[in-house]
Amino acid sequence: MLYHKHIFICTNQRAADAPRVSCGEAQGLELIAEFKKQINDKKLPIKVRAQKCGCLDVCEKGPSVVVYPDGVFYGGIKKEHVAEIVNSHLENNAPVEYLRIDK
Repeated sequence: MLYHKHIFICTNQRAADAPRVSCGEAQGLELIAEFKKQINDKKLPIKVRAQKCGCLDVCEKGPSVVVYPDGVFYGGIKKEHVAEIVNSHLENNAPVEYLRIDK
């Protein structure tokens, strides 16, 4: 197994006149950088990878993140939420319920 957990952060960017909102590349890239920093700083006992992805189809609840293999979707994620997700979900296997969304 290469990774125990995989975090996909939406960076989908739609045109300004698109009918649906998008998580946005700028926000997504900032979240990816923060996840990588937190994961590296924490020195977790499991192998975790954070990376960008396309649309997760929960656009109106974005910026969105999904943790696999758990299949836990998070919405409305801001940079200040990242440490909590890393500490609770990745380190202690306890999803952060108030950030969790169901598709």
